[in-house]
Amino acid sequence: MAGRLNGKVAIVTGAASGIGRASAELFAAEGAKVMCADINGALVEEVAAGINAKSAGAALPLTVDVGQPAGIERMVADTVKAFGKLNVLYANAGIGDAATAESLTIEGWNRMIAINLTSVWLSCKYALPHMIAAGGGSIVNQSSLAGLIGVPSLPHYAAAKAGVIGLTRQIAVEYGPKGIRANAICPGTIYTPLVATVWERRGVGYGASPGASLAEQKKQAGMGNPIQRMGEVEDCANLALFLASDESGWITGTAMPLDGGRSAG
Repeated sequence: MAGRLNGKVAIVTGAASGIGRASAELFAAEGAKVMCADINGALVEEVAAGINAKSAGAALPLTVDVGQPAGIERMVADTVKAFGKLNVLYANAGIGDAATAESLTIEGWNRMIAINLTSVWLSCKYALPHMIAAGGGSIVNQSSLAGLIGVPSLPHYAAAKAGVIGLTRQIAVEYGPKGIRANAICPGTIYTPLVATVWERRGVGYGASPGASLAEQKKQAGMGNPIQRMGEVEDCANLALFLASDESGWITGTAMPLDGGRSAG
């Protein structure tokens, strides 16, 4: 099926790499006009240029720090100014870090909550009026399997991602009558630059043996799932596309695990 987002305008945060990049490219390929937002201006310009090489005018790059409320407000305003409306928000941008509840600093806690939870709320806050004006829309918020089950060394990350689930459900209930759907994606281990950073700081990939090579960490992390592989960025992009499209028109308020079956066992 092609053209699943024809006529729609979308924002994808964290669009310079990993899941965000794969999703921005897929959204555009399916007919959307996409605002590609990321703190890495040079990389996000490359992403938008690559999209436009295949479909001129389908994407715009925007350098934005989602840790700054004014930047998020400008992101939404610039999207509507450029494309005339807003139908889809994929609040994907986030950070990772490893700590324990006892070693975590207040600075580390506050930064994680600001980037991984508060920025999602602000993105929704500024997007909602425009979605309502457009007659409805779909919000896809990036949570994590760590928001559903306990994962070692991620207390602040887990708290933020659980908060995203609660926020998503609240928006679904309050704004459903206004034509807004809101769902959260809860990925397990998908190998992205963010995951690589967490592994480096923690010293070992989740489920891997100490001292394992990166290749071995990836293999062992995948073997911990009933479907014995790690997730790929395309897995998450495909789910985000489904939730953004009208195909999921009666799905809202969900927190969807995307984990190769890990949470089932």
